[in-house]
Amino acid sequence: MNLEQLSNRNIGQQTYKMVDLKPTPSTGVKKFTQVVERTFKGELFVGLYVTFREMINALFKGEMHTFKYPLEKMPISPRYRAIHDMLRLLESGHYRCIGCGLCEKICISNCIKMETRYDENQRKEVSEYTINFGRCIFCGYCAEVCPELAIVHGGRYENASEQRASFSLFEDMLTPIDALKQQKEFDGFGAISPNADENIKKTPLAY
Repeated sequence: MNLEQLSNRNIGQQTYKMVDLKPTPSTGVKKFTQVVERTFKGELFVGLYVTFREMINALFKGEMHTFKYPLEKMPISPRYRAIHDMLRLLESGHYRCIGCGLCEKICISNCIKMETRYDENQRKEVSEYTINFGRCIFCGYCAEVCPELAIVHGGRYENASEQRASFSLFEDMLTPIDALKQQKEFDGFGAISPNADENIKKTPLAY
């Protein structure tokens, strides 16, 4: 049933089928006979056939219908709001975060903590950045407010921890420098431009 048929259905004109119930057995022999009749029906053997068929296909023919988690994982949407990722600049490999603190201010669960400082070139950099995933509700406000598209939600959803409070450091969420080519980009301010190849040659290494 599609959505249109579901919306146009008329509940008041449904036809009901009365079930012909047999009288309740009074003796022990009749009760046992009723249990046997209700247990050993054709549907039971059909279900057993389907179960053994799929088991044989999975064991001997390699036709597996399930994922071998955690070795295999189901594909999820690229916009799925899971564990955060900190992105790098494709030109220089430096992290995109400018330390503006907007993600810390807009966080409604108060789980983001940031400390910044100025380096020798008087450039503002992040000295400490943590997210408490024990408090995070994964609302996505931090990613929406980021002017440089430095923080996004990734596809890692395993955030179980033995401790009550689970923290994640800036280095744990930052894209590894050797995996810079596999970094996923999203549309928005700070994302890769169509003429990025020409701009890379003109952009200095120190952003």
